Amino acid sequence: MIVKQLYTKCLSQGAYYVESNGEAAVIDPLREVSEYINLAKLSNSKIKYIFETHFHADFISGHLTLSKKTNAPIIFGPNAKPSFESIIAKDNEIFNIGDITIQVIHTPGHTLESTCYLLRDENNAQYCLFSGDTLFLGDVGRPDLAQKSMNISKEDLAGILFDSINNKISVLDENILIYPAHGAGSACGKNMMKETVDTLANQKLVNYALNGKLNKDEFINELTNDLADPPEYFPSNVMLNQDGYDDFDSILENSLRSISIEDFKNLMQNDDTIILDVRDQKDFKNGFVPGSIFIGLNGAFAPWVGSIIKDVNKKLLLVCDPDSEKEAIMRLSRVGFDNCLGFLEGGFSTWSNNNSYDTIESIDSDNLSMIVDKVKLIDVRKLSERDNGFLSSSVSIPLDEFQEKLEQVNNNEKNYIHCAGGYRSMIACSILKRNGYKSVVDVKGGFSAIRNSNFKILTHE
Repeated sequence: MIVKQLYTKCLSQGAYYVESNGEAAVIDPLREVSEYINLAKLSNSKIKYIFETHFHADFISGHLTLSKKTNAPIIFGPNAKPSFESIIAKDNEIFNIGDITIQVIHTPGHTLESTCYLLRDENNAQYCLFSGDTLFLGDVGRPDLAQKSMNISKEDLAGILFDSINNKISVLDENILIYPAHGAGSACGKNMMKETVDTLANQKLVNYALNGKLNKDEFINELTNDLADPPEYFPSNVMLNQDGYDDFDSILENSLRSISIEDFKNLMQNDDTIILDVRDQKDFKNGFVPGSIFIGLNGAFAPWVGSIIKDVNKKLLLVCDPDSEKEAIMRLSRVGFDNCLGFLEGGFSTWSNNNSYDTIESIDSDNLSMIVDKVKLIDVRKLSERDNGFLSSSVSIPLDEFQEKLEQVNNNEKNYIHCAGGYRSMIACSILKRNGYKSVVDVKGGFSAIRNSNFKILTHE
């Protein structure tokens, strides 16, 4: 028996490949499916089933493409209503894969169709639970992503989730492994652990949903309190996962196009087109096409594209380092941004050789310390990050709220922007520049550098 976790850090997402005696299954695959097919080929195995834990909101799953390429049926749990042919399994239904079995455990609450899959080994012993977004490590799935489409309140869903956790999961063997669909960094939960696998026994100690300290009403309050608004691209991703989408191969064929400088200039004039610069923030700082938004491939690229650009129908013009164009298109497609028109031929150097360009001023933490009480300092980290330290003179505007709160940024003064390490602050700087703010300064190294300098750090608001 083989159980392989395929974890994608950019999305904080775990897909799973399971194999036994010449047969295989894939749980929650990514949109580009070649890795799963290649894994099966290595052992001459046949992919027999594709299991989906629910209709994902934060990424486009590869279930349709993988089914098309392998003829394996797609399996959802009860209450799922996809627009394509699939098996809607019954609660506790069993599927055989080689010498092992996977049991359907319907666990509504995150969404009404949310389902976990219990794997039993060759001896019929409980081995692991693929818990989807029902149970994370240290957390559970947020209950507000499906409420609008299903006409049910987040409080009602949280109550249903409490019952699912306590009646369906907590009663399983404590030594089983928990394999969640997401880890720390995902917007599908509030406070997930950085680990990507754990035992149910340990989760019963550390996870508030399983440790028995909260009754149902307390659980509902804990889960629904202080929920940030979900990213705006989530509903479109749910729709694509439920109704269908184009194969990644066709997206790549349509998008992997080199655009001449002349055509690039013409295309960038369209109101529905955005220039997306995916290079390293240090390169972006030193020069970029005016009006570009920076979101670098070296960070949590796809989720930030969804959170910042929001509309998956926007047309995108890419500025990339050579040979990174395919990766950018692939990672955009993972969150449903399929309207990439192409990339600037020759990259930024093509632009800078013959055209004026913009830059971002920067300052190191030592120089900032000498003027910090006299300047406007904006902290774009999450509010929870400020709990571990912040500067008293800073104003908090989290990056995921930044565009909606631009009125809080004064265009008549110099604005100094910092995050934790420098990635998110550069995104914020690019947003300000795109919106006509002239005096923008990035704090090199972010709060990590600030903490290591001669600053007085506060640890509570």
